[in-house]
Amino acid sequence: METYMDKLVAYGTPLALKILAAVAILVLGRILVGVVTGVVRRMMERHKVEATLSKFLVSLTRIALMTFVIIAAIRALGVETTSFIAVIGAAGLAIGLALQGSLANLASGVMLVLFRPFKVGDYVEAGGTAGTVDVIHIFSTVLTTPDNKKVILPNGRITADNITNYSAMDTRRIDMVFGIGYDDDLKKAKTVLEGILREDGRVLADPAPTVAVMELGDSSINFAVRPWVRTADYWSVYFDINEKVKLTFDREGISIPFPQQDVHLFQEKAS
Repeated sequence: METYMDKLVAYGTPLALKILAAVAILVLGRILVGVVTGVVRRMMERHKVEATLSKFLVSLTRIALMTFVIIAAIRALGVETTSFIAVIGAAGLAIGLALQGSLANLASGVMLVLFRPFKVGDYVEAGGTAGTVDVIHIFSTVLTTPDNKKVILPNGRITADNITNYSAMDTRRIDMVFGIGYDDDLKKAKTVLEGILREDGRVLADPAPTVAVMELGDSSINFAVRPWVRTADYWSVYFDINEKVKLTFDREGISIPFPQQDVHLFQEKAS
């Protein structure tokens, strides 16, 4: 009986110590992981990282750290972890290859949140689509088009192409072209165009608007009319100036040439 107890103590004590060590590693490791993830979360809040990305990165940090803690606990039990790590690495590689498209979108989502080429509410052209940004997710971005269609773009497609942000600047220049006939008074037409811009309170004085002869076309003298406006006023000013130019030109007797084609008919004599 004493021999049996001696053997039990001889073999059981080291095993019990290993179990206690593994439990201690798990408990202390979990506490340490909580502290580290808390620090990461506070750092992201301090730097105002987007909430979705912040939660994702905190979760990813927790999973990675807990994986190391679990491996350390298994190693404390005396289990060889080399093959275990190799299996995890192979599984990670297989999962990465299977989800490479999703991982590319994930990486692009992180870049969009960190570098902020646009924000919610901006009107952008990206990934072959133009619209107002509604939501920026980790894997995709949601746009609403001017005709009220919802478009969901993979983030990888957005970062792989040019991004045009029409809302990024406070002011924008409107580029318009108006043509007059060669028989019309050029100086009068220029004065009329300058007056239309000057009377519109939405047109900015600085930078000053441009009204200049751009080209002597085949059938018209073309003016480049380029006023600066606040970005929010762009389309309203664009539409209003087009209408005012037509009405004012009609009132002032200034013609707006349009393409014409002369057709000549020749009648052959009957033989």
